[in-house]
Amino acid sequence: MSEEEIAARHFVTPAIVKQRLRLASVSPKLHEVYADDGMTLEQLMAFSVTADQARQEQVWDNVGRSQLDEPYQIRRMLTENTVRASDRRAQFIGLDAYEHAGGAVMRDLFEHDDGGWLQDIPLLDRLVTEKLTAEAETIAIEGWKWIAVAINFPYGHTNGLRELDGEPADLTEEEQVTLDALNAEYTKIEADYQDADEFPDAIDQRLAEIERSRSAFEARSLIYDPAEIARAGVFISIDAEGLLSVDRGYVRPGDEARVVVDPKGDAPDDGETSEEPKTNGVVQPAVITVGATPAEPVEEDDDDTVKPLPDRLVTELTAHRTLALRNALANDPAIAFQAVLHNFVLATFYRFASSSGCLEISIRTPTFPAQAPGLKESASAEAIDIRHDGWKARLPKGEDDLWNVLTAFDGKEQAALFAHCASSAVNALYEPANRYNGGHVSAHSVRGRLDQADVLARAVGLDMVTVGWKPTVDNYLGRVTKPRILESVREAKGEQSVQLIDHLKKGDMAREAERLLEGTGWLPEPLRLVEVAAAEQDADGEVGALPEFLADDDEATADVDDEQPHVVAAE
Repeated sequence: MSEEEIAARHFVTPAIVKQRLRLASVSPKLHEVYADDGMTLEQLMAFSVTADQARQEQVWDNVGRSQLDEPYQIRRMLTENTVRASDRRAQFIGLDAYEHAGGAVMRDLFEHDDGGWLQDIPLLDRLVTEKLTAEAETIAIEGWKWIAVAINFPYGHTNGLRELDGEPADLTEEEQVTLDALNAEYTKIEADYQDADEFPDAIDQRLAEIERSRSAFEARSLIYDPAEIARAGVFISIDAEGLLSVDRGYVRPGDEARVVVDPKGDAPDDGETSEEPKTNGVVQPAVITVGATPAEPVEEDDDDTVKPLPDRLVTELTAHRTLALRNALANDPAIAFQAVLHNFVLATFYRFASSSGCLEISIRTPTFPAQAPGLKESASAEAIDIRHDGWKARLPKGEDDLWNVLTAFDGKEQAALFAHCASSAVNALYEPANRYNGGHVSAHSVRGRLDQADVLARAVGLDMVTVGWKPTVDNYLGRVTKPRILESVREAKGEQSVQLIDHLKKGDMAREAERLLEGTGWLPEPLRLVEVAAAEQDADGEVGALPEFLADDDEATADVDDEQPHVVAAE
């Protein structure tokens, strides 16, 4: 009989029949445990998420030993190698397309599962890549020189590129009439309810609809100069909501038009002419590249010794701190002004002063060599982008008018803009100083940079917990060894919590540590604010010893030699 027929026979809903059948599919061994009162009904329901009975039994053995057997913990373990249906990739292609291609979806019939979990990750990535590539081929018809395709581009991927200024496409007569009607309706509603404490639900909903419609007109396509299109490119990706994101009009430095000087000086503009790309009337096909940032492999280490953090992990952690410090400095104009003034005084009055400060004034915005998970979507990144776009809208398009515009700003506005510009130069990144980097950076300069970053962080009151950073499997716990995980839990929760997880495998230990550390405010050493006493230099002027997370015990007291930099953070 079908599920609907069974439901009709017993006068229940088909959903109840599906739930009972799903419970019956759980491993017979777990049914025996349940029959002997060894587990609750809620626990048994949690195991019904997957049909893999061997995996069900394995997870039960693990949670039985660790006593971490809450239903939500069981569900999390059973779905650890899947992708949620709310993931941007799944939202982009849709569950129907994924299932039509043969992909399996795990669903929870007893709890809200937000659409379930997709099991075939390689298939999901292939479908996403195919759809993005198809979109790129459609956009390539517009004549762009290159198109870069990725699921998600790293933060700052457009740095160093020139953005084209496009003009919005003209509205048709019908579109203009529609827009005028929307504006008139919006104005009338505001006038009718100007004395009301709040809008009625129906009116509030209508205002939201008008806003969406007006935003669609504002977001219409831009028209670019065909000559500029021939040397520019497009970034195609997926936004956080799973929608297609197309960012047109970026010119790489190597694609800029070359300036040819006429030796006779007969050409206009002092004999300088711009050499445009020669296409002979034929549109060259765009070069489409598909790529993503590869994940860093994590090696399992069963050694009980607490070793230094890996170089890349420290760089990623300090990338989060650099971005947060930039945002904090931009919100404190007085400190920003003082920091830049300090840099200028060093350059003017102390000609032989070290140039290893954390504020890199040119102004040049340092890039992040390693992209930390979640960096682009962090609160600091979003705040910086919103503030940058706000100032950009107030500044003139041409640099000839910039001086007059800045003169019109009052002192407070100038100070705020000054702080924003100065903050983009903050570099609080750790870099490995060793014999393999060709002398690019020395241990002395890295130490000086981090020391000054601590001074600046204390001045602006930076707190990485307040800005939203918290330890997760992706950004820290899954990247370090088991002794490091246990050490973090010990510092935050005590030895008793350590004993709950010290017998688990690396993956399970990291996930449970994330749960235990939630809300504790614990931070790894690179993100902590160093005390003033620890940051002071020795009386003879030499830099103090490197912190524990940057050096082995036998190297912590090694002399710093600028000519022959030492390994300061090798896992």
